[in-house]
Amino acid sequence: MKALSPEVSALLDKLYNLRGDDSVVLVEMNRQRNRAVETKTRTTEEKKELQARIADLEKLYNDLNSQGERLTTLLSDIDRNDYATVLDRLDIHFNPQELVEKLNKSLPRTIDSVTLDTKKAEKQLVRVEEEMNHAIATIDELSIRRDAALANQEKLNEYFELALSGRISITRDSIVSLLEQFNFTEEERREAAKILMFPEDALFAYDEKVREREQSGKSFSDVFTEAKNAEPITEETIKIVEEESIAVEVEPINTKDILISLLKENGIDYLDFTGQELDYLINNFDERLILNNINFVKESSVGTEIFVNHVELMLDNDLVDKINILLNLGKEPIDVYLNPNVLEKYSKDNLKSVIENLKNNGMDPKNVPLMAY
Repeated sequence: MKALSPEVSALLDKLYNLRGDDSVVLVEMNRQRNRAVETKTRTTEEKKELQARIADLEKLYNDLNSQGERLTTLLSDIDRNDYATVLDRLDIHFNPQELVEKLNKSLPRTIDSVTLDTKKAEKQLVRVEEEMNHAIATIDELSIRRDAALANQEKLNEYFELALSGRISITRDSIVSLLEQFNFTEEERREAAKILMFPEDALFAYDEKVREREQSGKSFSDVFTEAKNAEPITEETIKIVEEESIAVEVEPINTKDILISLLKENGIDYLDFTGQELDYLINNFDERLILNNINFVKESSVGTEIFVNHVELMLDNDLVDKINILLNLGKEPIDVYLNPNVLEKYSKDNLKSVIENLKNNGMDPKNVPLMAY
Protein backbone atom coordinates (compact mmCIF):
# COMPACT_ATOMS: atom_id res chain seq x y z
CA MET A 1 0.00 0.00 0.00
CA LYS A 2 1.32 3.42 -0.91
CA ALA A 3 1.59 5.79 2.05
CA LEU A 4 0.24 9.32 1.84
CA SER A 5 2.74 12.15 1.86
CA PRO A 6 2.64 14.61 4.78
CA GLU A 7 1.25 17.27 2.42
CA VAL A 8 -1.62 15.03 1.28
CA SER A 9 -2.30 13.95 4.87
CA ALA A 10 -2.54 17.60 5.88
CA LEU A 11 -4.94 18.22 3.00
CA LEU A 12 -7.11 15.29 4.12
CA ASP A 13 -7.10 16.65 7.67
CA LYS A 14 -8.52 19.87 6.29
CA LEU A 15 -11.08 18.15 4.07
CA TYR A 16 -12.31 15.80 6.80
CA ASN A 17 -12.67 18.65 9.25
CA LEU A 18 -14.97 20.41 6.78
CA ARG A 19 -17.14 17.29 6.69
CA GLY A 20 -17.97 17.38 10.41
CA ASP A 21 -20.18 19.40 12.75
CA ASP A 22 -17.08 21.09 14.15
CA SER A 23 -16.00 22.32 10.73
CA VAL A 24 -13.80 25.39 11.08
CA VAL A 25 -16.18 27.17 8.72
CA LEU A 26 -19.26 26.42 10.85
CA VAL A 27 -17.43 27.05 14.12
CA GLU A 28 -16.24 30.46 12.93
CA MET A 29 -19.70 31.36 11.67
CA ASN A 30 -21.22 30.40 15.02
CA ARG A 31 -18.62 32.49 16.82
CA GLN A 32 -19.33 35.51 14.64
CA ARG A 33 -23.08 35.06 15.02
CA ASN A 34 -22.90 34.77 18.81
CA ARG A 35 -20.82 37.92 18.95
CA ALA A 36 -23.29 39.75 16.69
CA VAL A 37 -26.27 38.59 18.79
CA GLU A 38 -24.55 39.83 21.95
CA THR A 39 -23.85 43.17 20.25
CA LYS A 40 -27.45 43.47 19.09
CA THR A 41 -28.77 42.77 22.61
CA ARG A 42 -26.38 45.25 24.21
CA THR A 43 -26.92 48.05 21.69
CA THR A 44 -30.70 47.64 21.75
CA GLU A 45 -30.65 48.29 25.50
CA GLU A 46 -28.15 51.15 25.11
CA LYS A 47 -30.37 52.75 22.47
CA LYS A 48 -33.37 52.74 24.82
CA GLU A 49 -31.31 54.26 27.62
CA LEU A 50 -29.87 56.98 25.36
CA GLN A 51 -33.27 57.88 23.93
CA ALA A 52 -34.65 58.23 27.47
CA ARG A 53 -31.64 60.34 28.49
CA ILE A 54 -32.01 62.64 25.48
CA ALA A 55 -35.72 63.11 26.25
CA ASP A 56 -34.88 64.00 29.87
CA LEU A 57 -32.16 66.44 28.79
CA GLU A 58 -34.48 68.13 26.28
CA LYS A 59 -37.12 68.56 28.99
CA LEU A 60 -34.48 69.91 31.38
CA TYR A 61 -33.31 72.38 28.71
CA ASN A 62 -36.85 73.66 28.13
CA ASP A 63 -37.59 73.89 31.86
CA LEU A 64 -34.39 75.82 32.57
CA ASN A 65 -35.16 78.29 29.81
CA SER A 66 -38.83 78.84 30.63
CA GLN A 67 -38.52 78.78 34.41
CA GLY A 68 -35.33 80.83 34.36
CA GLU A 69 -36.99 83.51 32.23
CA ARG A 70 -40.07 83.65 34.45
CA LEU A 71 -38.00 83.75 37.65
CA THR A 72 -35.74 86.50 36.32
CA THR A 73 -38.75 88.57 35.30
CA LEU A 74 -40.41 88.03 38.65
CA LEU A 75 -37.33 88.97 40.68
CA SER A 76 -36.63 92.00 38.50
CA ASP A 77 -40.08 93.41 39.35
CA ILE A 78 -39.49 93.13 43.10
CA ASP A 79 -38.17 96.11 45.06
CA ARG A 80 -36.69 94.89 48.32
CA ASN A 81 -37.50 98.17 50.00
CA ASP A 82 -41.17 97.36 49.64
CA TYR A 83 -40.68 94.44 52.04
CA ALA A 84 -37.71 95.73 54.05
CA THR A 85 -39.53 95.90 57.41
CA VAL A 86 -40.59 92.25 57.31
CA LEU A 87 -37.31 90.98 55.86
CA ASP A 88 -35.17 92.89 58.35
CA ARG A 89 -37.36 92.10 61.35
CA LEU A 90 -37.29 88.38 60.55
CA ASP A 91 -33.63 88.54 59.57
CA ILE A 92 -34.33 87.11 56.13
CA HIS A 93 -31.59 87.63 53.56
CA PHE A 94 -33.47 88.29 50.36
CA ASN A 95 -31.94 90.48 47.71
CA PRO A 96 -33.77 90.21 44.37
CA GLN A 97 -31.04 92.10 42.52
CA GLU A 98 -28.32 89.71 43.73
CA LEU A 99 -30.44 86.73 42.70
CA VAL A 100 -31.00 88.20 39.24
CA GLU A 101 -27.26 88.74 38.82
CA LYS A 102 -26.58 85.17 39.91
CA LEU A 103 -29.19 83.86 37.48
CA ASN A 104 -27.75 85.90 34.63
CA LYS A 105 -24.27 84.54 35.39
CA SER A 106 -24.96 80.89 36.20
CA LEU A 107 -28.05 79.97 34.18
CA PRO A 108 -26.52 80.38 30.69
CA ARG A 109 -23.56 78.18 31.68
CA THR A 110 -25.90 75.55 33.08
CA ILE A 111 -28.00 75.61 29.90
CA ASP A 112 -24.82 75.32 27.80
CA SER A 113 -23.79 72.31 29.86
CA VAL A 114 -27.16 70.62 29.26
CA THR A 115 -26.88 71.39 25.53
CA LEU A 116 -23.42 69.83 25.44
CA ASP A 117 -24.65 66.72 27.25
CA THR A 118 -27.54 66.44 24.80
CA LYS A 119 -25.26 66.68 21.77
CA LYS A 120 -22.96 64.09 23.27
CA ALA A 121 -25.86 61.69 23.91
CA GLU A 122 -27.19 62.24 20.37
CA LYS A 123 -23.75 61.56 18.91
CA GLN A 124 -23.44 58.40 20.97
CA LEU A 125 -26.95 57.32 19.90
CA VAL A 126 -25.94 57.55 16.24
CA ARG A 127 -22.93 55.33 16.89
CA VAL A 128 -24.93 52.82 18.90
CA GLU A 129 -27.57 52.62 16.15
CA GLU A 130 -24.86 52.08 13.54
CA GLU A 131 -23.33 49.31 15.64
CA MET A 132 -26.76 47.73 16.20
CA ASN A 133 -27.70 47.87 12.51
CA HIS A 134 -24.35 46.35 11.57
CA ALA A 135 -24.94 43.50 14.04
CA ILE A 136 -28.43 42.86 12.62
CA ALA A 137 -27.06 42.83 9.07
CA THR A 138 -24.28 40.45 10.16
CA ILE A 139 -26.81 38.04 11.70
CA ASP A 140 -28.88 38.03 8.50
CA GLU A 141 -25.80 37.59 6.31
CA LEU A 142 -24.46 34.74 8.45
CA SER A 143 -27.80 32.96 8.27
CA ILE A 144 -27.55 32.96 4.47
CA ARG A 145 -23.87 31.97 4.53
CA ARG A 146 -24.53 29.13 6.98
CA ASP A 147 -27.21 27.68 4.71
CA ALA A 148 -24.75 27.80 1.81
CA ALA A 149 -21.97 26.26 3.96
CA LEU A 150 -24.22 23.38 5.02
CA ALA A 151 -25.19 22.76 1.40
CA ASN A 152 -21.51 22.75 0.40
CA GLN A 153 -20.69 20.41 3.28
CA GLU A 154 -23.44 18.02 2.22
CA LYS A 155 -22.07 18.00 -1.33
CA LEU A 156 -18.51 17.41 -0.06
CA ASN A 157 -19.67 14.43 2.00
CA GLU A 158 -21.51 13.10 -1.04
CA TYR A 159 -18.32 13.32 -3.12
CA PHE A 160 -16.33 11.43 -0.48
CA GLU A 161 -18.98 8.70 -0.19
CA LEU A 162 -18.94 8.26 -3.95
CA ALA A 163 -15.15 8.06 -4.05
CA LEU A 164 -14.91 5.64 -1.11
CA SER A 165 -17.67 3.43 -2.49
CA GLY A 166 -15.92 3.18 -5.85
CA ARG A 167 -18.75 4.90 -7.71
CA ILE A 168 -16.78 7.62 -9.41
CA SER A 169 -19.37 9.84 -11.04
CA ILE A 170 -17.94 13.26 -10.27
CA THR A 171 -15.97 15.50 -12.58
CA ARG A 172 -12.81 17.36 -11.81
CA ASP A 173 -14.50 20.71 -12.47
CA SER A 174 -17.29 19.99 -9.98
CA ILE A 175 -14.78 19.16 -7.23
CA VAL A 176 -12.61 22.18 -7.99
CA SER A 177 -15.65 24.45 -8.08
CA LEU A 178 -16.89 23.16 -4.71
CA LEU A 179 -13.55 23.49 -2.95
CA GLU A 180 -13.22 27.01 -4.28
CA GLN A 181 -16.19 27.86 -2.03
CA PHE A 182 -14.07 26.75 0.95
CA ASN A 183 -11.18 29.03 -0.09
CA PHE A 184 -8.80 26.19 -0.99
CA THR A 185 -5.76 27.19 -3.01
CA GLU A 186 -5.53 26.19 -6.66
CA GLU A 187 -2.92 23.55 -5.81
CA GLU A 188 -5.09 22.15 -2.99
CA ARG A 189 -8.13 21.99 -5.27
CA ARG A 190 -6.15 20.15 -7.92
CA GLU A 191 -4.72 17.62 -5.44
CA ALA A 192 -8.10 17.05 -3.76
CA ALA A 193 -9.72 16.37 -7.15
CA LYS A 194 -7.05 13.76 -7.88
CA ILE A 195 -7.59 12.09 -4.48
CA LEU A 196 -11.36 11.83 -4.97
CA MET A 197 -11.31 10.84 -8.62
CA PHE A 198 -8.51 8.28 -8.23
CA PRO A 199 -8.66 7.10 -4.60
CA GLU A 200 -5.78 4.91 -3.46
CA ASP A 201 -5.58 2.33 -0.65
CA ALA A 202 -4.03 4.82 1.75
CA LEU A 203 -7.14 7.02 1.49
CA PHE A 204 -9.34 4.09 2.52
CA ALA A 205 -7.05 3.41 5.49
CA TYR A 206 -7.22 7.07 6.48
CA ASP A 207 -11.02 7.05 6.29
CA GLU A 208 -11.25 3.82 8.30
CA LYS A 209 -9.04 5.24 11.04
CA VAL A 210 -11.23 8.37 11.24
CA ARG A 211 -14.44 6.35 11.40
CA GLU A 212 -13.08 4.11 14.15
CA ARG A 213 -12.44 7.10 16.32
CA GLU A 214 -15.80 8.65 15.39
CA GLN A 215 -17.56 5.56 16.71
CA SER A 216 -16.08 6.30 20.12
CA GLY A 217 -18.08 9.54 20.16
CA LYS A 218 -15.19 11.84 19.34
CA SER A 219 -15.49 14.75 16.95
CA PHE A 220 -13.32 15.27 13.89
CA SER A 221 -11.30 17.77 15.90
CA ASP A 222 -10.73 15.21 18.66
CA VAL A 223 -9.70 12.64 16.08
CA PHE A 224 -7.02 14.87 14.60
CA THR A 225 -5.74 15.90 18.02
CA GLU A 226 -5.26 12.28 19.04
CA ALA A 227 -3.78 11.40 15.68
CA LYS A 228 -0.87 13.76 16.33
CA ASN A 229 0.52 11.16 18.73
CA ALA A 230 -0.28 8.13 16.56
CA GLU A 231 2.40 5.76 15.31
CA PRO A 232 4.13 6.65 12.03
CA ILE A 233 2.50 5.49 8.86
CA THR A 234 3.01 1.82 7.93
CA GLU A 235 1.35 -0.54 5.53
CA GLU A 236 -1.77 -0.41 7.71
CA THR A 237 -1.73 3.11 9.19
CA ILE A 238 -1.76 6.70 8.00
CA LYS A 239 0.63 9.28 9.34
CA ILE A 240 -1.08 12.45 10.60
CA VAL A 241 1.12 15.49 10.26
CA GLU A 242 1.91 17.78 13.15
CA GLU A 243 -0.18 20.60 11.81
CA GLU A 244 -3.74 20.42 13.19
CA SER A 245 -6.65 21.33 10.97
CA ILE A 246 -8.23 23.57 13.55
CA ALA A 247 -5.94 26.31 14.76
CA VAL A 248 -6.85 28.06 17.96
CA GLU A 249 -7.06 31.71 17.19
CA VAL A 250 -5.20 33.72 19.81
CA GLU A 251 -5.23 37.42 19.27
CA PRO A 252 -2.18 39.07 20.81
CA ILE A 253 -2.78 41.96 23.15
CA ASN A 254 -2.30 45.10 21.12
CA THR A 255 -2.26 48.84 21.75
CA LYS A 256 -5.94 49.18 20.90
CA ASP A 257 -6.91 46.61 23.53
CA ILE A 258 -4.76 48.34 26.16
CA LEU A 259 -6.23 51.75 25.26
CA ILE A 260 -9.86 50.59 25.40
CA SER A 261 -9.20 48.83 28.70
CA LEU A 262 -7.57 51.97 30.10
CA LEU A 263 -10.53 54.12 29.06
CA LYS A 264 -13.08 51.68 30.51
CA GLU A 265 -11.24 51.47 33.82
CA ASN A 266 -11.57 55.24 34.10
CA GLY A 267 -15.24 55.41 33.22
CA ILE A 268 -14.71 56.61 29.64
CA ASP A 269 -16.70 55.00 26.82
CA TYR A 270 -14.46 54.52 23.78
CA LEU A 271 -17.57 54.82 21.59
CA ASP A 272 -17.50 58.55 22.41
CA PHE A 273 -14.56 58.80 20.00
CA THR A 274 -14.47 58.42 16.24
CA GLY A 275 -12.30 55.82 14.56
CA GLN A 276 -9.92 58.58 13.48
CA GLU A 277 -9.64 59.83 17.08
CA LEU A 278 -8.94 56.32 18.37
CA ASP A 279 -6.29 55.88 15.67
CA TYR A 280 -4.66 59.10 16.87
CA LEU A 281 -4.48 57.78 20.44
CA ILE A 282 -3.20 54.38 19.27
CA ASN A 283 -0.54 55.82 16.95
CA ASN A 284 0.73 58.20 19.66
CA PHE A 285 -0.02 55.96 22.64
CA ASP A 286 1.59 57.01 25.93
CA GLU A 287 -0.13 55.16 28.75
CA ARG A 288 1.50 57.18 31.54
CA LEU A 289 0.60 60.56 30.00
CA ILE A 290 -2.97 59.57 29.14
CA LEU A 291 -3.59 58.18 32.62
CA ASN A 292 -2.05 61.24 34.27
CA ASN A 293 -4.26 63.64 32.28
CA ILE A 294 -7.39 61.57 32.91
CA ASN A 295 -6.75 61.42 36.65
CA PHE A 296 -6.12 65.16 36.83
CA VAL A 297 -9.31 66.26 35.07
CA LYS A 298 -11.26 63.91 37.33
CA GLU A 299 -9.62 65.19 40.51
CA SER A 300 -9.95 68.84 39.48
CA SER A 301 -13.69 68.38 38.70
CA VAL A 302 -13.18 69.48 35.10
CA GLY A 303 -14.41 66.05 34.06
CA THR A 304 -13.32 63.50 31.49
CA GLU A 305 -16.01 64.62 29.04
CA ILE A 306 -13.65 67.45 28.10
CA PHE A 307 -11.87 64.88 25.92
CA VAL A 308 -14.96 64.29 23.75
CA ASN A 309 -14.22 65.91 20.36
CA HIS A 310 -10.91 67.08 21.87
CA VAL A 311 -9.03 63.79 22.13
CA GLU A 312 -5.66 65.48 21.53
CA LEU A 313 -5.81 66.84 25.06
CA MET A 314 -5.23 63.32 26.41
CA LEU A 315 -1.72 63.48 24.97
CA ASP A 316 -1.03 67.12 25.89
CA ASN A 317 2.11 67.25 28.05
CA ASP A 318 1.12 70.71 29.35
CA LEU A 319 -2.55 69.95 30.07
CA VAL A 320 -2.19 69.81 33.86
CA ASP A 321 -0.18 73.04 33.99
CA LYS A 322 -2.58 74.93 31.70
CA ILE A 323 -5.67 73.90 33.65
CA ASN A 324 -3.95 74.83 36.93
CA ILE A 325 -3.11 78.25 35.51
CA LEU A 326 -6.78 78.87 34.72
CA LEU A 327 -8.05 77.50 38.03
CA ASN A 328 -5.54 79.60 39.95
CA LEU A 329 -6.92 82.68 38.19
CA GLY A 330 -10.28 81.91 39.78
CA LYS A 331 -11.88 80.19 36.81
CA GLU A 332 -14.39 77.48 37.72
CA PRO A 333 -13.87 73.89 36.49
CA ILE A 334 -17.05 74.21 34.42
CA ASP A 335 -15.52 77.24 32.66
CA VAL A 336 -12.60 75.07 31.57
CA TYR A 337 -14.91 72.18 30.66
CA LEU A 338 -17.01 74.39 28.38
CA ASN A 339 -13.98 76.02 26.71
CA PRO A 340 -11.49 73.26 25.81
CA ASN A 341 -10.45 75.22 22.72
CA VAL A 342 -8.36 77.50 24.95
CA LEU A 343 -6.32 74.49 26.07
CA GLU A 344 -5.81 73.41 22.46
CA LYS A 345 -5.09 76.91 21.18
CA TYR A 346 -2.27 77.84 23.55
CA SER A 347 0.86 76.23 24.91
CA LYS A 348 1.57 76.73 28.59
CA ASP A 349 3.92 79.68 27.92
CA ASN A 350 1.59 81.29 25.38
CA LEU A 351 -1.31 81.07 27.83
CA LYS A 352 0.77 82.85 30.46
CA SER A 353 1.57 85.58 27.92
CA VAL A 354 -2.11 86.06 27.06
CA ILE A 355 -2.94 86.45 30.75
CA GLU A 356 -0.14 88.97 31.24
CA ASN A 357 -1.36 91.01 28.25
CA LEU A 358 -4.85 91.15 29.74
CA LYS A 359 -3.44 92.41 33.03
CA ASN A 360 -1.25 94.99 31.27
CA ASN A 361 -4.36 96.31 29.53
CA GLY A 362 -6.13 96.83 32.85
CA MET A 363 -8.36 93.77 32.66
CA ASP A 364 -8.88 91.10 35.28
CA PRO A 365 -8.29 87.71 33.52
CA LYS A 366 -10.71 86.10 35.95
CA ASN A 367 -13.60 88.19 34.63
CA VAL A 368 -12.67 87.86 30.95
CA PRO A 369 -14.63 84.93 29.42
CA LEU A 370 -12.35 82.14 28.27
CA MET A 371 -13.91 82.23 24.83
CA ALA A 372 -12.46 85.72 24.47
CA TYR A 373 -8.90 84.61 25.28
